[in-house]
Amino acid sequence: MNKVYCIGELLIDFVAEKQGSDLSKATEFTKKAGGAPANVACTIAKLGGKSFFVGCVGEDPFGTFLLHILEENDVDISLAQQSRTFTTLAFVSLAEDGERDFVFSRGADKELKYDKNLKNDFNRSLIHFGAATSFLGGSLEEAYGRYYFDALTQGAFISFDPNYRSDLWKNNEETFIKKALIFIEKAHLCKFSIEEARLISGKETMDDACTFLHETGAKIIAITLGGDGTYISAPNLKLTVPSIKVTPVDTTGAGDAFIGCLLLQIAELNNPFDILENNQLLLNMVKKANKAGALTTTNYGAIASLPTKEQLNE
Repeated sequence: MNKVYCIGELLIDFVAEKQGSDLSKATEFTKKAGGAPANVACTIAKLGGKSFFVGCVGEDPFGTFLLHILEENDVDISLAQQSRTFTTLAFVSLAEDGERDFVFSRGADKELKYDKNLKNDFNRSLIHFGAATSFLGGSLEEAYGRYYFDALTQGAFISFDPNYRSDLWKNNEETFIKKALIFIEKAHLCKFSIEEARLISGKETMDDACTFLHETGAKIIAITLGGDGTYISAPNLKLTVPSIKVTPVDTTGAGDAFIGCLLLQIAELNNPFDILENNQLLLNMVKKANKAGALTTTNYGAIASLPTKEQLNE
């Protein structure tokens, strides 16, 4: 089993359940663990893989809570850091159909410091870059870029998810796009929502968006389509893989569960790069990852709703 390193933010989601999409009218919030890279790490570990979380939380009760949640889900937190800056918070509104919106109060995630000793562990490992807050400056962005360089020089399998959050990039989308393209250029696997694919590529159709993203450098592209499944684009392959039917209550973390389950299956290969040459194997993996994403939407909170190995195999 190859190791998977998930780099980025770990934060508190304060979720306004069944109170509509207008946060100004919400009166009750439930504390949940969140952060896209952390969700991916938990998915991998919960399904039997070996994942490491690389990120920073505060030296406060929320930070302690978050690290405890990761430990409970068998994620290796030996590379996690704590800062005197308060833990990052996100306030999440949920509409009746489970769709959500975010408002962020950014804190300790930006304080991650680069660890030069990690470089030697990247060889033959999988490195997942979740970019929700990682392009917003601070030492996190510097560490993020240096880990990306290490992944390239050590021959790691690189996975990238832009995790675009409109609240973080109002009137500055072009900066986000430029920074995302640097990671897409060398990524072996990229996961997008349809909105992200259109934003970054500047193209309207999935085919045109994928053509642009492949020309940029992405090897395998997965565009998640909610209940409709996932559009997969790779050399000699363009296909929508359907998902299972569920009644969603909270879509937070569904995409993270999808990419986490997909990375777990790639990590199980003797050589992760074999997935670049075997389209049928890729499609089988995507079908299983779709199920993981769908099951995650049937409960509240991302990490709390991730499926177990038993649920996935039912």
